[in-house]
Amino acid sequence: MTGSVAVLMGGWSSEREVSLTSGAEVLKALASAGYDARPIRVERRLDELLTQLEPRPGVVFNALHGRYGEDGCVQGVLECLGIPYTHSGVLASALAMDKPAAKQLFAAAGIPCPAHRILARDEYLSADLGPLPVVVKPANEGSSVGVRIVRMAGDMRDADAGDWPFGDRIMVEEFVPGRELTVCVMGDRALGVTEIRPRIGFYDYTAKYTAGGSDHMLPAPIHDEAYRAAMDYAVRAHRVLGCRGVSRADFRYDDTGGEPGGLYLLEVNTQPGMTPLSLVPEAAAHVGIGFEELVSWMVEQATCDA
Repeated sequence: MTGSVAVLMGGWSSEREVSLTSGAEVLKALASAGYDARPIRVERRLDELLTQLEPRPGVVFNALHGRYGEDGCVQGVLECLGIPYTHSGVLASALAMDKPAAKQLFAAAGIPCPAHRILARDEYLSADLGPLPVVVKPANEGSSVGVRIVRMAGDMRDADAGDWPFGDRIMVEEFVPGRELTVCVMGDRALGVTEIRPRIGFYDYTAKYTAGGSDHMLPAPIHDEAYRAAMDYAVRAHRVLGCRGVSRADFRYDDTGGEPGGLYLLEVNTQPGMTPLSLVPEAAAHVGIGFEELVSWMVEQATCDA
């Protein structure tokens, strides 16, 4: 068994509260499994993080979500310190968080994705967004933060352009009708396909993290051919990005013309949530892997890139 484990949680992204919940659940499971685990609440002070990492833990469990914790930044700090950590390394984390860069890799690997273009913030207000509806999202955020569907010309654009806290790049993506699917990958194995049915609207941040915000069907009640394709694409995406540990691939499945329908990869999440409502623990339980076993496996798989 690995020695002491430091669980990084919090951070200063828009997903801070989710990270705190994930970290608390991981801490409980590690303690139950017999690990010497301690929490580190991460703030926007690198010197504080370095202080809290003394004495050096044997492993860091990275329960941070969003920018700075999921995009290669904290991974780079841990690489410099030589502390093994869970989940993906610097490059894979950065690539997965940058949606346009990740889509180029997915396309090269033969994985279908919705068409998109990137607009600067000052272009967005006056640009022709093309056939509606379209999906508007930040180019480098997770957990559906900032995602909205533009259904009518000018819909929400005045507010978006003036109050867009997600950087200077805005992704405008083809809207794919149909169903929401996700596939969790553990190592080199897809754990199953889950269909997500939001109770109101689409699968946004609120639906993901509010009790009763969505219903999960595992295994997803879709055509066998589409099921196998989703599993294959998820593992292929995990590999092409260079992910390790656990990842989650999100898809849209257009079955409006009948099944098997068209499958489109939206993104890969390299730091999936570990809350009571999260999809990875649910998928692991479906194949007989309990939460304690899951987090223990993640700790034992921790490493550095170098």
